Amino acid sequence: MAVWALGINHTTAPLDLRGRFAFAVDQIGPTLHSLRESFATRVGRHPEAAILSTCNRTEIYCAAQKLELDSTLEWLAQSGGVSPAQLRNHAYLLRDGQAARHAFRVASGLDSMVLGEAQILGQLKDAVRAADEAGALGTTLNQLFQRSFAVAKEVRTSTEVGAHSISMAAAAVRLAGQLFEDLSQVRVLFVGAGEMIELAATHFAARNPRAIAVANRTLERGEKLAARFGGQVMRLADLPGRLGEFDIVVSSTASQLPIIGLGAVERALKARRHRPMFMVDLAVPRDIEPEVKALEDVYLYTVDDLAHVVQTGHASRQAAVAQAEAIIDAGVQSFLHWMDQRHAVPLIRQLQAQADEWRTHEIARARRQLARGADVDTVLEALSRGLTQKLLHGAMAELHAGDAEARERASAAIEHFFLRKER
Repeated sequence: MAVWALGINHTTAPLDLRGRFAFAVDQIGPTLHSLRESFATRVGRHPEAAILSTCNRTEIYCAAQKLELDSTLEWLAQSGGVSPAQLRNHAYLLRDGQAARHAFRVASGLDSMVLGEAQILGQLKDAVRAADEAGALGTTLNQLFQRSFAVAKEVRTSTEVGAHSISMAAAAVRLAGQLFEDLSQVRVLFVGAGEMIELAATHFAARNPRAIAVANRTLERGEKLAARFGGQVMRLADLPGRLGEFDIVVSSTASQLPIIGLGAVERALKARRHRPMFMVDLAVPRDIEPEVKALEDVYLYTVDDLAHVVQTGHASRQAAVAQAEAIIDAGVQSFLHWMDQRHAVPLIRQLQAQADEWRTHEIARARRQLARGADVDTVLEALSRGLTQKLLHGAMAELHAGDAEARERASAAIEHFFLRKER
């Protein structure tokens, strides 16, 4: 089996390009089906496949009898509406040990914008679960991901890679504190009600803002989040008319198009008499039109803008990173050893089937002899002799072969498999 990974992330591709390849949770199943069908049409086989899609990365992991990296690149480029050459300029294409190492580093948080962050492990587990539910996960990828989870656990328990890491949400609060002297006097609006918004709301709520509101497509989910922090809820459709009420806007939805446009922000600023607005767009693709950043009284930050803030403390964790890499090295070698062993599986099955056939034959003969009243010891002796003769027949035949070179090879193999007292 060949294993490969293809992806783009926050270090290789700009935000707008990453946005073309962002897949919502409910899109993963159909997308995997499309990917695997494209392979079946081309090469006649469905590969194992999984897709990891977050605000910072989109990655495809595959396993099949034959390496199909270029075909995977072409499929992904087509799905994002770009040329394969353009995607290749921003993508990483990894195979076998490199692909395994990358998966282990991702699971351990070593490839994250926030070094050592734990959220990515949950996102990877969700991606594996989605692939399994879509029927796209096979033995090889399942083994790869289960080992990545085990490596990640060892990294987190044995090293301090995640110590003192600053999350995206915490970075947003820190930047807001630089603009507004007293966060207890500001009104904060959260757009969306997913995991990222929940984390951001937790951090901002800790600063006791004057008011909190949640705008979401479905009121039920928005109400649940707002209730946790003593906030109010509004419909997403009401957002343009009420945007000016808020000093801070944090948005992270799964929308494929911006939901906060330049015109809406301009009207909000006019209503606020140009008092400053702090806006954080944590979504990929963008929730807030990029032109908003040019407005004089708006301070707009995207996930990429927050990158330099979350780098704080990286240098002090380099020793822990070295420890983590050693753990990952061992995990990669273990996975590759397992892959090598997989090549012998058909031969092992054939050998076991042959041994079972011999055993079944000799037992049947022994039972017939016992049924005729033969002596038990005599039957057992015949049973053991019969099995021994069948086991040694091939080896003995090779030793009596006319070809001297064949006899020499047979002698070495027999000494290796039969005449060693200890392995």
